Amino acid sequence: MKTTNQNTKSGLKNRTEQSSTEHRPQIDLNKRSENRALNTEGLLALLQSEAPRFFELAEVVGKWVWIQFERKQPSEVTSVLAELGFHWNNARQTWQHPCGTNRRERRTVDPRQKYGSRFAAANNT
Repeated sequence: MKTTNQNTKSGLKNRTEQSSTEHRPQIDLNKRSENRALNTEGLLALLQSEAPRFFELAEVVGKWVWIQFERKQPSEVTSVLAELGFHWNNARQTWQHPCGTNRRERRTVDPRQKYGSRFAAANNT
């Protein structure tokens, strides 16, 4: 039997309330589009000046830049990453930036094996 009572004491929210975007930071889509077109060195320079925390985590894989966290990040962090031009890759559990390159087909091989990788901050020591 379907009930229409809401459990206000528990603080539980329905799916519509849970997915509400009112508390999420806004993303400047024009800035995101500009940042997605940056090449690898341009993106690394932007990260180093604007988001040094992300620069420390940036891994260059081929021409792409990946950022990986141990835990889920708050919406403020994910909004900044999205505005910087990154997208979430659920299969690899990492934030990725194409650095001006876009591939249409999916890769089945790990790009780290094919192209190698390096951490951007390691070159600045």
